[in-house]
Amino acid sequence: MSTVAPPSAADETGRDPMAVFYAKADALYRCALECCRQHERLARLVDRGALPAEQRACQSLVRLADEALGELAGAYERAASKAHPDRKEPCWAAANALWMASREYARRHTTSERAGRGIGESGDHSSARLSELALDYDLEASALLMLKQATESYRKARPDAH
Repeated sequence: MSTVAPPSAADETGRDPMAVFYAKADALYRCALECCRQHERLARLVDRGALPAEQRACQSLVRLADEALGELAGAYERAASKAHPDRKEPCWAAANALWMASREYARRHTTSERAGRGIGESGDHSSARLSELALDYDLEASALLMLKQATESYRKARPDAH
C-alpha cells in the first residue's frame, strides 16, 4: 500500500494561488465540521453520564480537533493573503467568515482554559470569580455556535468541499 505525502510549503509556491486558497479553505471547513462534531459528542457523553474513561478519551479528541482548527486557520490565512478572487464570490465571503469564526472560537477557548486553570490554582471561588468563569464558558459556547453557523454558510457556498 502506498501513501501520497501531502504537498509541502515548497510544493505550493509554484501552484496557482487560487487552487491553494480553495484547498486550504476546504480543509478549514472540514476541520471546523469535525471540531463541532467532537464538541457535540463530548456534550452528549457528559449529559448521559458516560464513564470517566470515555469522557477523557473524547476530551483528547476535542483537544486534537481544536489544535488542528488553529493550525488550519493559520494555513488558510496565509493562502488567502496570496489569492485574489472576485470579492463578490460567495465562497470568498463564506471562507473568510469561517476563518474569523475559527479564530474567535480559538480565542474564546484559550480564555476559558486559562480561566478554568486559574480558578483551580488560585483557590478563588468567590461568586464574582465563578460568575466570570461562567461568562467565559458562555462566550466560548457562543463562539462554537458561530463556528457551526459559519460551516453551514461555507457548505452552501461550496457544496463539493467534503
